[in-house]
Amino acid sequence: MNCKRAVQLVPAFLKDELDTDDLRDFIEHVDTCEECREELTIEFLVKEGIIHLESGEVFDLGRELGARMKAANHRLRIRENVKIIYYAISGLVAVELVTVILILVFLY
Repeated sequence: MNCKRAVQLVPAFLKDELDTDDLRDFIEHVDTCEECREELTIEFLVKEGIIHLESGEVFDLGRELGARMKAANHRLRIRENVKIIYYAISGLVAVELVTVILILVFLY
């Protein structure tokens, strides 16, 4: 992923609207690119900071953004594990279907 694409995805990331592939690429890019991590931090501060200022809450940008990134990594791992399980089950169903068809063919 390039920086231009990563910056375009920041608002969708903050709204938790990225699909699995974009989320993986975004996290990998932001983890390695200081400029894009800074852009994410700025947009996060603007979005979340205003909400916290209006409510009078104390706001720890680093902790909050770190928690958001950790949660995104967790969601990504879950999505990828579900995808692997789906493919495994699909493969097993396909094998079972072929087995049933072969049994029926040989019985008749």
